[in-house]
Amino acid sequence: MNTLVKLLSSSAVALALSTGVLAQNTEIKTEKTTLNVAVISDGLEHPWGLAILPDGKMLVTERAGRLRYVSADGALSEPVTGLPEITVSGQGGLLDIILHPDFANNQRVYISYNEPGESGSSTAVATAVLAGNALTNLEVLFSAQPKFDSRHHFGGRLVFADNGDLFITLGDRGQRRDDAQTLDTHHGKVVRIKTDGSPSVTNPYLENEDALSDVWSYGHRNIQGAALHPKTNMLWTHEHGPQGGDEINITRADHNYGWPVITYGEEYGGGKIGKTSQDGMQQPLHYWTPSIAPSGMIFYTADLFMPWQHNLLVGSLKFGQLVRLELTGEKVTHEERIMIGQRIRDVRQGPDGAVYLLTDQQSGQILRLTPKK
Repeated sequence: MNTLVKLLSSSAVALALSTGVLAQNTEIKTEKTTLNVAVISDGLEHPWGLAILPDGKMLVTERAGRLRYVSADGALSEPVTGLPEITVSGQGGLLDIILHPDFANNQRVYISYNEPGESGSSTAVATAVLAGNALTNLEVLFSAQPKFDSRHHFGGRLVFADNGDLFITLGDRGQRRDDAQTLDTHHGKVVRIKTDGSPSVTNPYLENEDALSDVWSYGHRNIQGAALHPKTNMLWTHEHGPQGGDEINITRADHNYGWPVITYGEEYGGGKIGKTSQDGMQQPLHYWTPSIAPSGMIFYTADLFMPWQHNLLVGSLKFGQLVRLELTGEKVTHEERIMIGQRIRDVRQGPDGAVYLLTDQQSGQILRLTPKK
């Protein structure tokens, strides 16, 4: 693996680690540029997903089951009304939010969340029309099956495909069992649906009676980062490994990504888990050992950070870093780890070219990264 690079402002990181928050403005030196890190807003309870509206406002989810507007000056609105029933437990709650590609005309948003049921809960996706401080005409498009009594591994990232289909990433619910390797449950899968909730016509198992027709790929542990490649339109994802073996994959139809049969992770407390390769199972494009606990991911495409163009930016929960990956085709050629000092839950590119981060804290923040002038 690449050598760990820690290029940072020691005073900023010392403050972040001691207080759990960044000061209002901080500078961090990196390989390609010096970052200005500005706190846009704070006081968010474990924020999870961020969407930036055409007028410059933002929508941010809090895992505790709240959706709020954030104004340009960082002010938080009262919680948006009209959310579905949400089970907040462990890693589950209100998760991701994205805008419909034609949001400017239809005002439609999509959310993922932990949906309650008789036998437990599961990741679900709903769509609604945003009308002021309320969600209206809410419709549940997807509900992972089976419901399961677990507080772990919900996945939950949402990405629109180039044809308008919706990708939904899912976790194995924290159970090391065969579910991720079978096609008759949603555990450990990526699914692809149309915006009416029906399976995509591109899905590989439409004619397979033993498979769920909305499944796209399988053998995943817990995907919390996903992005569409800006040139190839392929879905790239990353997922958590067990104490190592966090993976980046290009997530293709009818491909098996191996969990729990193959992994570069290890047992909590030490010891191997199975093996690292097997015929018919995909090797990761890139992996981390030890684990960085990745969450959130974008391909940077704007002009503001010219040296970062076409790089992959990944948040790290465990180490409080923004990880920058340089790519040549489908190969990672260089890795830089930029110490932010807080758990990074989501990474977004704004219309202004800035990079926006969500910090997963009890009093979480929205941070705006720009190059120092």
